[in-house]
Amino acid sequence: MAQNEFPGWHGTTIIGVRKGGTVVIAGDGQVSLGQTVIKGTARKVRRLSPGGHDIIAGFAGSTADAFALLERLEAKLESSPGQLQRAAVELAKDWRTDKYLQKLEAMLIVSDGADLYVITGAGDVLEPEHDVTAIGSGGNYALAAGRALMESDMDAEAIARRAMAIASEICVYTNGNLTVETIGK
Repeated sequence: MAQNEFPGWHGTTIIGVRKGGTVVIAGDGQVSLGQTVIKGTARKVRRLSPGGHDIIAGFAGSTADAFALLERLEAKLESSPGQLQRAAVELAKDWRTDKYLQKLEAMLIVSDGADLYVITGAGDVLEPEHDVTAIGSGGNYALAAGRALMESDMDAEAIARRAMAIASEICVYTNGNLTVETIGK
């Protein structure tokens, strides 16, 4: 098989929901290579505690690349304790300008319980307009479902779980095996 014919890794849907003073980040567990599910129980949502401040993060893309970015984010947070926005902006600037980091293929959703951001390799630090954001192969499905559910009486975790269930019913690269982390202000 020629290198350009390699089927590539697919998978991951991550959603972040902020409602009622709580932020939830949920992610599925599927990792696929071409048409094959390689693993169904991957853990793509993590709790970080740099400098004693709780942060939750979810990632889509290459796992090794995402871990490299999470390590860099933790370092930024240790040098700016309790300042997620500043750390996120610094990471995005480094990601955009550093020759090594530019090659990393991942996206992050991060929260400290108050703020919720998507960080991309294009140098973006995006705060969702409607308190819901999603990334990954099933991200648009989860985002649409989450935004529709925001008007319901459901809490942030219930919205995230239901949106992920809907995404898993539509996207073949998303499964229903969830990792869910919750954080409050």
